[in-house]
Amino acid sequence: MLASMIILALLALRLSSTPTCCQAMAALTLDPNFVALHESPLQVDFTPKYGHMEEVAGAQDFVIPAKKGSHGGVLLFHEFWGLNNQIKMTAEKLHAETGFGVIAVDLYGGKVYTDPKEASTAMRDLNEGEANKQITDTILAILEKDKHILGESVENIGTLGYCMGGGFSLETALNDETAVKACVMYYGHPEQDQTRLSRLQAPLLGFFGTQDKGITPALVDQFKADLKTDGKDAHIYSYDAPHGFANPSNPKFNKEATADSWKKTVSFLKVQLR
Repeated sequence: MLASMIILALLALRLSSTPTCCQAMAALTLDPNFVALHESPLQVDFTPKYGHMEEVAGAQDFVIPAKKGSHGGVLLFHEFWGLNNQIKMTAEKLHAETGFGVIAVDLYGGKVYTDPKEASTAMRDLNEGEANKQITDTILAILEKDKHILGESVENIGTLGYCMGGGFSLETALNDETAVKACVMYYGHPEQDQTRLSRLQAPLLGFFGTQDKGITPALVDQFKADLKTDGKDAHIYSYDAPHGFANPSNPKFNKEATADSWKKTVSFLKVQLR
């Protein structure tokens, strides 16, 4: 914990401002203990049933149009491994169970990693400003400029992300607060700046592991307290599980915690994006 605090302090000095949740997550990659929490993912074979690769806001994303008449669209953000088959499978699973349109956003320009050190470097080197612009442009494309991407009926946008993507799910809800109607984050770094957190308008659903030594229970408890102080519509759940517990390609995958959190995720998004 002390090492993480020192790292965040150094990053804050470099940025001359309080780190955002995504910057704080990136700073953790300087801690070997955090990198060690990530084992190389197992290989996932995948043949798309609903989705396809398509250029959106200058990136090649995995796109699944909404079922006819569906008003919901979800931006899905990948872990620090990149837009791999596991994330594409998650996109298809979400679409199959909700009918929502889904865009699995590629923040790495087509690169996918399996080595934890390489993935950590990629996340740390990611230009957050450029990534946020790409995401905002993606939302504008869905809702205004290129409505054919997900479908003319799509008008409610939600965000969902894991690990690094969990941070971007929350960051997007803060940056595009009027457009995002629901936010789901899995073990992404909590926003610690109360002023920024106060901008949150979307209902929030968060999942964390009590065995997580990066996104610690203490961080999660403070996050819950901050959300309560601001009167936010937020539901935070913690499982007796490690970081990355909901990734089936993770050797430390927790089937029970994943099943419960996924059920809550689908129910939440159906209510908020109906």
